[in-house]
Amino acid sequence: MVQPVLVVQGRGVVPADTPVLRADDLGVLRGDGVFETMHVRPDGRGGTAPWLLDEHLARMARSAARMELALPAEDALRELAALACAQWPAHVEGALRLVCTRGAEAAAATGGPVTCFATVNPIGAATLAARRDGISVATISLGYPAGARTAAPWLLGGVKSLSYAINMASQRWVLAQGVDDALWVSEDGYALEGPTSTLVWRTGDVLNTVPVESTGILPGTTARHLLDNAADLGLSAAERMVTPAGLAAADGVWLLSSVRGVAELRAIDGTALPASPHTEKLRGYLGFTNLGY
Repeated sequence: MVQPVLVVQGRGVVPADTPVLRADDLGVLRGDGVFETMHVRPDGRGGTAPWLLDEHLARMARSAARMELALPAEDALRELAALACAQWPAHVEGALRLVCTRGAEAAAATGGPVTCFATVNPIGAATLAARRDGISVATISLGYPAGARTAAPWLLGGVKSLSYAINMASQRWVLAQGVDDALWVSEDGYALEGPTSTLVWRTGDVLNTVPVESTGILPGTTARHLLDNAADLGLSAAERMVTPAGLAAADGVWLLSSVRGVAELRAIDGTALPASPHTEKLRGYLGFTNLGY
């Protein structure tokens, strides 16, 4: 059994059950902080490394800037991630989570330091099954029109904050209905994203995703990497709006995320979708097949 890894800024590697957060840490009290989760895979030199680290750190910096949160220097975050991965065995697939909270309430009021730590954990069986077998989703309302977050920056559209209560409640609700995951839909009827994933679909020779700037969805690192390199697969890329009915007519629909990778949608609201012949090619290109675990 592989043990989880915990690395705390300023303290180094500590036992995984070591208390890290104070009771008055604003990450706990208000979800006030940012985080990134990365896939840990072999680095080709006998060790492991977080995949797309540069992209995740860039998104973390953007999220922190939007929240007026002073992150540690990028080199310090890289060191934290590297130290965590150095403790992880190369034969085990892992998930690195890098977390920065605003810190203790009293200290934060005077510009005190953030609380920053990294963990690595094994990938759960449900995540691996979703990657392998695909998933069913239910569309659920996000409660406001597709463009609402763009006009309301206080809604923190596009920010990966610790405030994930709605995301988790969405997934718990659909699981209780016998469905694997949720697909958020705007009040005006557009499919947007999953609570922890980015929507991608194929029409002909085009890979599509939902535009970030006009909707305020979280910019997915895995999806962005795929679309930016679509030419490697003989495809082009586009950002466009889509309805759930439009997805049902696509040549393949997927929810992409950093750890689960490529999860093919096999049903939307109880309507079965045919298996896409393109899924395995996407998984292979993104490095989520033949991992040897």
